[in-house]
Amino acid sequence: MENSKTFDVAIIGGGIVGAATLYKLQLRNPDLKIVLIEKEKELAAHQTGHNSGVIHSGLYYKPGSLKAKNCVKGRHELVAFSKEYGVDHDVCGKVVVATKESELPFMDKIFENGLANNTEGIEKVDANRIKEIEPHVESIGGIWVPCTGIIDFVGATKKMAEVAIGKQPASKVITGEAVIAIEDVDGGHHVVTEKQVIKVKKMIFCAGLQADRMAKKDGIKMKEKVVGFRGDYYELTEQAKHKVKNLIYPVPNPDFPFLGVHFTRMTNGETECGPNAVFTFKREGYGKTDFSLKDTANALSYGGTWRLFFGNMKFGINEYRRAFSKKLFLKTLQTMIPSLTMDDIKPGRSGVRALLLGADGDTRDDFRIVSTEDSIHVLNAPSPAATASLAIGEHVAIMAEEKFNLK
Repeated sequence: MENSKTFDVAIIGGGIVGAATLYKLQLRNPDLKIVLIEKEKELAAHQTGHNSGVIHSGLYYKPGSLKAKNCVKGRHELVAFSKEYGVDHDVCGKVVVATKESELPFMDKIFENGLANNTEGIEKVDANRIKEIEPHVESIGGIWVPCTGIIDFVGATKKMAEVAIGKQPASKVITGEAVIAIEDVDGGHHVVTEKQVIKVKKMIFCAGLQADRMAKKDGIKMKEKVVGFRGDYYELTEQAKHKVKNLIYPVPNPDFPFLGVHFTRMTNGETECGPNAVFTFKREGYGKTDFSLKDTANALSYGGTWRLFFGNMKFGINEYRRAFSKKLFLKTLQTMIPSLTMDDIKPGRSGVRALLLGADGDTRDDFRIVSTEDSIHVLNAPSPAATASLAIGEHVAIMAEEKFNLK
């Protein structure tokens, strides 16, 4: 094995969590030779590059959970990183709006969560104050969240990798090569890609939508499976952009494992509305009719998928109807901005979220990271993982130092 292809640590997966792990591990250990391997031609090609571009505040997450702690810590770090390295972002604030009385108890609950999670600056506001912030919203009140923002997550991912490699030129980012096998050898492992064999001592997996499959390649026994859910967005047309100043969220339904359709001003000047949440027949499929026999069979042969479906039947049917009906999608948006018309929205992009699903249909809500003697696996990193990425990266870096005796 030639020396240039031997590394101390391989990070498999080039989304923002993988790049943040590379960045943190390299900064803490400047002498380490680290390789980041991404199967797509560019970093951040899947969940990172297809999410809503929001810097989350920490409002929704159970106090004390990894999500809550890492979201707030990671948000501060991400904003500081973006300022230092010129990543496009804007801490513009958002409103969470209640449109009916039945939403008020849960709005109170997430407000209390926000206080417990040190989400700074949040305040309950009345309908008049909401109107001052977002003039086109009709509500009965809500929460003002000044520390929420928007960011170019793809730009942040690439910058993290660039800064890390700048610290150690012997480290490397490899794109356009899928990892097809992991082989144990004396003194380490062979990471086999489609094009080469790379010898490494230790491995960190940040594989997102493929997390369970990569864990299996590494011999990790898992009861859960990753199941993909596609989210479709609409965009506001030019004539309607004035109706949304920054970010507008509904009070989420506590019985449904997603945040609901919201309005987001993007760093590129567009304004998105969405996403919905529908089961996808292809883990990395962004079109409404994309299909993979392997992914579909994998998900539909699993009892946990069906238990999730049956437990959320009413929501699921509504989400599917909305996925194929602009009129129904608009109707949902009109609960917050009644003046929107069919001409105000046009179809936008889609994203796919990875849910680590238990056999009982539980969506394994918190971040989940496991380790063996020679590897660490980030098995579950749903939203707000992009916001929390630098905090997750540090957590994994510290874990690596301890488990791998790097110090």
